[in-house]
Amino acid sequence: MSTKFPPNSKKPEDEFESIVLLIEEAQNRAFRKVNEELVLLYFRVGDFVSKKVKEGNWGNRTVDELAGYIQARYPGMQGFNRRGLYRMKQFYEVYTDPEFVSPLMTQLQKSEDEVVIFVSALLTQIGWTHHLLILSKTKNPSERLFYIHECINDRLSSRELERQLNAAVFERTMLAEKIKIATPQQIPGNLFRDPYIFEFLDLPEGHSEKDLEKALIQNLQKFILEIGKGFAYMGNQFRIQVGNKDYHTDLLFYHRDLQCLVLFELKIQEFEPEFLGKLNFYLEALDRNMKRPHENPSIGILLCKGKDNEVVEYAMARNSSPAIIADYETKLIPKNILAQKLHQLAEQLFSENN
Repeated sequence: MSTKFPPNSKKPEDEFESIVLLIEEAQNRAFRKVNEELVLLYFRVGDFVSKKVKEGNWGNRTVDELAGYIQARYPGMQGFNRRGLYRMKQFYEVYTDPEFVSPLMTQLQKSEDEVVIFVSALLTQIGWTHHLLILSKTKNPSERLFYIHECINDRLSSRELERQLNAAVFERTMLAEKIKIATPQQIPGNLFRDPYIFEFLDLPEGHSEKDLEKALIQNLQKFILEIGKGFAYMGNQFRIQVGNKDYHTDLLFYHRDLQCLVLFELKIQEFEPEFLGKLNFYLEALDRNMKRPHENPSIGILLCKGKDNEVVEYAMARNSSPAIIADYETKLIPKNILAQKLHQLAEQLFSENN
């Protein structure tokens, strides 16, 4: 005989899910707490070892003996071998180095001791694997702080972080902030990148725009990770009716922070000025037919396989719509090339301002 439930009442299984949710939330809090304590432990151990080595009291042999001593006391404990102890030492020294701490002292208007406390609290918000990746693949304080905030804000997995590091997101974000040529004043430069890297697409030689669009949709999660936080996907080949004709856009998103529609138009060739006219037409149609009263004007991004900056400058000179022209690459660009480009641009801007 089946059990009958009163109208509008919940089945026990539905209520059981509430208990499961409570258990999962508690597990997540416990995991975060364990991670915080673990990272803080490594920071403190690194502090101890660093000071002993710096004072000349400890050398490699003593560190080896410490690793053996810990292993004897706690058999099977991971991470406290010679290599692990020196990683903890590096971890402490990197994030207490004046090169890292001094800018934060100015920014936060705190003493050095207060900043070290702030830094240690910041470091415990991401996992040890994340820290090892950042330490091994970054070279300066600004870059390290950038990726720490990326991990915290976007809750990056270690695999996602590794992809961001390999794709030189820091260098490309900094370049986008400095290059004003195709970024109107009403668009925050740090929310967009140039170039975009789509190494995950595995596109064939001679691919079409349809191939590019299809591949991006099939890899939507990776595409959104590449274009940055705040984007919500709305659809591809989005239909816009103007007069008696239908038009179809490539990829349409909504940006939660900017509170506006963002349209990506895809081109598999170098930028041509006429591309901008079609993009502006789509933006006008979106603003007239789809934009809600409380939302900001739509933004258009032309993704082209290359561009001549002088041609872009001429095309954008009298363009009133918020639009960005950006390159895309289907292979990773070596970080040293982007770093060199960033350095050259910084030098150029410095000379122009002096």
